[in-house]
Amino acid sequence: METRPRQAPSATNRRPRGRRGATSGKPRSLPIAEWPTSDRLRWTEACKPAQRLKRGGVASHLAPVSQIDIAKRYGLYLDFLQRSGRLGPAKGATTFVTPDNVTGFITELQARVRSVTVWNSVYKLRRAAQLIAPDTDFEWLAEIEKDIALVMVPRSKADRLVLTERLVEAGLTLIREAEMFGKTAFARAVGVRNGLLIALLALHPIRVKNFAALTIADTFININGRWWLHVPSDDTKSHRVDERQVPEFITDVVSRYLTTHRPFLCRGVAEQLALWVSSTTGRRLTTKTSAP
Repeated sequence: METRPRQAPSATNRRPRGRRGATSGKPRSLPIAEWPTSDRLRWTEACKPAQRLKRGGVASHLAPVSQIDIAKRYGLYLDFLQRSGRLGPAKGATTFVTPDNVTGFITELQARVRSVTVWNSVYKLRRAAQLIAPDTDFEWLAEIEKDIALVMVPRSKADRLVLTERLVEAGLTLIREAEMFGKTAFARAVGVRNGLLIALLALHPIRVKNFAALTIADTFININGRWWLHVPSDDTKSHRVDERQVPEFITDVVSRYLTTHRPFLCRGVAEQLALWVSSTTGRRLTTKTSAP
């Protein structure tokens, strides 16, 4: 019986073992609970809020949403290090935020995301590193960040732009159709709410979080028969009060929504003061819940 010598696998088919920089697994953001101990403790300390006469941490001045975003981007970097075998439990930002590691991280990002996202990730990696290890010099990372900013190409959104007039018209049309053709009072209420939501947001394009949180007699106020949006300074990015008067031509629509349609969404709960109410739960709409 003839036997043939077994051929060695070609170099192109071999899987690299232990090669620095090789990554495996799907990218994710490493949760804070899985960070190296030193980074986890320092980040928690950095985010500690001020209490009376005690100063807060170096990140306490940031809004909670900003703290969460920076932590997620840093977790993405830690995940890259973990998948490439560079993350040690006893290490921290002072030892593994290095030019070599950051270069590998950027190379992986560039293969799967756009240039603006690459820059944003590196920018927030630097912010996180500086907050975790404020005594360490990360000027070299700031230089890399600047180099990326020079070559990044933002994606054009011109094809997604819709004029305010068209949005307002679409919202008012939806309201008219709901009131004329809605088969039930509940269906009419949903249609009017959706149309008013579109029209009012087009007229007053404030942050979605603030828009969803509008509350009757608190941030959505009637003054001498005219409706006003009033967002306090604590809830704006500029830390300035944001006041806007609702145009008079939409006043009647707002009044009909509040007196006739909204009670059906609230299911008769008089204590519900949220302007935008979910037809599914009967409670306030949020940025994470769908309008219907």
